[in-house]
Amino acid sequence: MDRHVRAWMRVDVTEGTDIALLVAVSDAPTAREELSVLAGGIAHPVTETRDRFGSRLHLVHGLPEGPVEILYEASGVRAAEAPSSEESDAVMHLRPSRYCEVDEFERIAAEIVGDLEGAEAADAVVAWVHEHLDYVPGSSTITDSARSTYVARQGVCRDYAHLTATLLRAGGIPARCSSVYAPGLAPMDFHLVVEALFEGGWRVVDATHLAPRSSMVRIATGQDAADTAFMTTLCGNVTLTGIQVTAVVDPNLPVERIDEQVVLR
Repeated sequence: MDRHVRAWMRVDVTEGTDIALLVAVSDAPTAREELSVLAGGIAHPVTETRDRFGSRLHLVHGLPEGPVEILYEASGVRAAEAPSSEESDAVMHLRPSRYCEVDEFERIAAEIVGDLEGAEAADAVVAWVHEHLDYVPGSSTITDSARSTYVARQGVCRDYAHLTATLLRAGGIPARCSSVYAPGLAPMDFHLVVEALFEGGWRVVDATHLAPRSSMVRIATGQDAADTAFMTTLCGNVTLTGIQVTAVVDPNLPVERIDEQVVLR
């Protein structure tokens, strides 16, 4: 299975603006890949590094004032190696984070999970979030967390992911969030899912059920959306004026089976 992904953005910036981008596929091998940043139609230098979770982070410094176009494309994206887990993951990914107030959900998680463990416990959390939230585009903001999503009972993919990760951690299952390209997603955009650690490995879960997990391509990984944002303003000012994300799979889009254990690759 080959995946082909593309992300285009247009922004207006002030003089001297610095940004960080998380748009490149993480470690999946590609047949062709290109990232360009054009400021006033002129190519601007981009530096690649890795963040603390190993995601490919692209830094752009000193943008001139005016419109900037950012384009990332990768074709022939194949499956990456299965993600490894370390002993410390079982500690770090049980902790609260900016958008995941784990300590506040222990009683709720206990009611959902009960005596279940491993895959059955994770499935129970995903099913609960899917049944109790409505997917409503534009219904939340970047300040919404698991707490506000639980109260509102609606949101978009990041809200589903935050509530899912929070309930998993509160139920004793280490969980992290991963941004992905998701062939079959509608409406198409960057997508946020959750990886749960059980039975010795990371398994991807997605309570939105909006795209087949087996065709998703990892972009970035972290505790929550604060670690996986596709663009971060380091200094200066950025106004997003246009965005288009596409992701397709060749030859055929796989069928999503919600009871199947899937590794994000």
